[in-house]
Amino acid sequence: MDVTETGLLGLTPGGRVVCGDPESPLCAVFAESEAAGLAHLAGRKAAHGAADATLLFWRSIAEEFLRAICHLPEGSDDAPSVPPPGATQLTEWILNAPPMRGAEYLSAAVLEAVWSRLQAWTQDRVVELGGVAGFLEEHAPLWSRVGKVTVHLAENKGDDTRPFAFMASYASGLAASGRLRQLPLGKALQEYAGAGNKAVLLKLLQPLHRAGQTCPFMAELIESGDIYHPIAWTPQEAHTFLQSIPAYEDAGLLVRLPNWWQKRGRRPTVTATIGDAKAGALGLDALLDFRLDVVIDGETLSAQEVQTLLQGDDGLVFFRGQWIEVDRERLQQALDHWKAVEAEGGLSFIEGMRLLAGAPGDLKDKEELEEQREWAFAQPGAWLADTLRQLSDPTASGPPSGLRATLRPYQARGMEWLWFCARTGLGACLADDMGLGKTVQVLAALLRKQAELPESPPALLVVPASLIGNWKQEAARFAPTLRLFIAHRSETAEADLAAPPPETLSGADLVITTYGMLTRLDWPARVRWSWVILDEAQAIKNHGTRQSRAVRKLDAEARMALTGTPVENHLGDLWSLFDFINPGLLGTASQFREFAKTLRKDHNAHFGPLRRLIAPYILRRLKTDRSIIADLPDKTEMKVYCGLTAVQARLYRQTAGRMEKELEHSDGMQRRGLVLAYLMRFKQICNHPDQLTRSGDYANSDSAKFQRLAGLCEEIASRGEKALVFTQFREMTEPLERSLAGVFGRNGLVLHGGTPVKERSRMVERFQREEGPPFFVLSLKAGGTGLNLTAASHVIHFDRWWNPAIENQATDRAFRIGQRRNVLVHKFITSGTLEEKIDALMDEKQNTADAILADGAEKALTEMDDRELLEFIRLDLNQAETSL
Repeated sequence: MDVTETGLLGLTPGGRVVCGDPESPLCAVFAESEAAGLAHLAGRKAAHGAADATLLFWRSIAEEFLRAICHLPEGSDDAPSVPPPGATQLTEWILNAPPMRGAEYLSAAVLEAVWSRLQAWTQDRVVELGGVAGFLEEHAPLWSRVGKVTVHLAENKGDDTRPFAFMASYASGLAASGRLRQLPLGKALQEYAGAGNKAVLLKLLQPLHRAGQTCPFMAELIESGDIYHPIAWTPQEAHTFLQSIPAYEDAGLLVRLPNWWQKRGRRPTVTATIGDAKAGALGLDALLDFRLDVVIDGETLSAQEVQTLLQGDDGLVFFRGQWIEVDRERLQQALDHWKAVEAEGGLSFIEGMRLLAGAPGDLKDKEELEEQREWAFAQPGAWLADTLRQLSDPTASGPPSGLRATLRPYQARGMEWLWFCARTGLGACLADDMGLGKTVQVLAALLRKQAELPESPPALLVVPASLIGNWKQEAARFAPTLRLFIAHRSETAEADLAAPPPETLSGADLVITTYGMLTRLDWPARVRWSWVILDEAQAIKNHGTRQSRAVRKLDAEARMALTGTPVENHLGDLWSLFDFINPGLLGTASQFREFAKTLRKDHNAHFGPLRRLIAPYILRRLKTDRSIIADLPDKTEMKVYCGLTAVQARLYRQTAGRMEKELEHSDGMQRRGLVLAYLMRFKQICNHPDQLTRSGDYANSDSAKFQRLAGLCEEIASRGEKALVFTQFREMTEPLERSLAGVFGRNGLVLHGGTPVKERSRMVERFQREEGPPFFVLSLKAGGTGLNLTAASHVIHFDRWWNPAIENQATDRAFRIGQRRNVLVHKFITSGTLEEKIDALMDEKQNTADAILADGAEKALTEMDDRELLEFIRLDLNQAETSL
């Protein structure tokens, strides 16, 4: 894991905050417990990566908790209880959360659970340390001196010239009713008079003096002595006091204010309503109308009222029977800005969507962003609001007639969403979790296009070479009426590949090619495609690569990206993806970098504008979503097709040639032993050539299976999920662990026949912990029984035992009693080799009588004659090749 990209802290699928860098001192505290880590983070404000937005985010939440603990009334030492923040605050935290590993799991329920665990841990520690004061001294020394002084501001309605009243009070104890007794601060000078109480008085007044160090107005109140008795204020004095509320709270003061100020809605706001009338055609180039209003609390002001405000006083102004806050300069700036936009004749769709998201129209004007947050507001008009509603919840029309599958409700919605985006010309990123069926949703949308737009140009699908077989099989299974043309040398002759006849393209509904082929063929860039669809779209995350440049040259009416990786958690990847699906929405690379900097200002991070900007174009559902998992089978099996590298293919052909010669001189038991020995060699070659040759360092580049495993586990790692990887070869366990450690950024566990029994139980206990190792490599025989590994949501059969009963037994290490997750089972198959043919044989036999394969597929192969056997192991080089 690259913590420089995702941040130091992240979330697990179970919703726990974890530290992602084992080298960081902070991780040692989080290893003790999540709550201890959060308290340490907020209580000491240590420089654990001061520029890390994830630290700022979780620190702010923990600080909110500590602040509430400090402000509890006396007598709370037994079990200090702080209710979680309200729904509005939780939503605000989620919206402004920075990119981080596991951000997709962030929800109000998760934040409430984090808060609850922090509170339970705090209660235990308060008991152990003899009270709240002891707890703060031990875990949050910077907060331990926070007193119980409250500053109050209220309306003084009997005085027109001084309509506000201020008072500072302190908690002197509990009244007979049990309520906290508040007295004017001046009484404290009397109550704590005398040398014996001097320390108590100093502790009480410390928050005031800390506030005075940063707030000149508070310093004046202390210097003049006005802080010790009630005083009436002018509107200007009250407004000056209100400007420093955050600093007072940071110093440890409690603040009590009028409700109208707490809502912060009592100020004139420039409101731009965008897209009231229907645009000629929706799309990135659409021009949107807009109108300007100035509103207070949702009520529109007349032109005369606006002029009155602009010619009046700044600060607190009594207007329409209520107090409002006015900053004439900023109000005028907001009006001037929008009038300049109005003079240009309208807004582009891109600019409008940026402004609706709370981002600057040009993504770089920092002052405009600040103005947008505080004194200006953009909202969609009637037509645009309806369009955005359809984008978030498209109208259901039912599955296309040619689809041979029953779509689950979320899949039907995905198909409708893709169709709506394509018809409106807006780019779409379908980012459903692995195993939720992105392929069938795309095929269903293509069938709908075939039925409703039969004359439209073909769609182009770009995939990694290893996925051609998957798409071909899925299309044949779910959408057999789709006409495919596969632009790859495994399926098409070189002449037709270099220059396909016009009738070939016009007769196709879907053209499939690979990222590698796209860099070698020039004709795809000359075709006007209906849709361009990228599978495993993270392949273009590096904008400057040849394949990324080739993809961006493609001309299409609509662009789609499919990925299981949470793209919005990596800013660079996010920009690259959106530069393909919706070019210009996130600006140029340099514009986006500058915009991202404005989202993280001073000691705060506000990523809300970015999240709102991209949200309409990303559809992502997670297996952890209760509304989704209730609709899923408990166990989903997926076949993962791999090819062969050139090294593997050459070794496979040589081995097949030697087998053919040796069969000519063997029979009976000798022949059976020979066949079994060669079958084992072919398995080893499909795994990695070094397994057969006993040489080399198991480089990923020499094995297509290792490469496919790395790609699969990158997605698993990005989700913070865990995997079991089974192999039948003990000698493969260590190379697999080394390879995967590089993918996950952490070491995993290895179990084989030589692992001591006592060590096994310790390994299982480590793996089952949420913060434990992310993967477990097991030899099939050693790990097939007696283990309970329900922490894993993925089971990977790296090589096949060719016996369904044994494979299922191994799968059940994760899929068994106690499992609360949907388990995905990935069965690796090498295309064009005997592995693919044996898989087909297993499916065929298992559908008739499982007993036939009770001894495994190997026995069935030994009974074949030489001709059948040689045909069975023959390498189909076209199907197996993975170089492009």
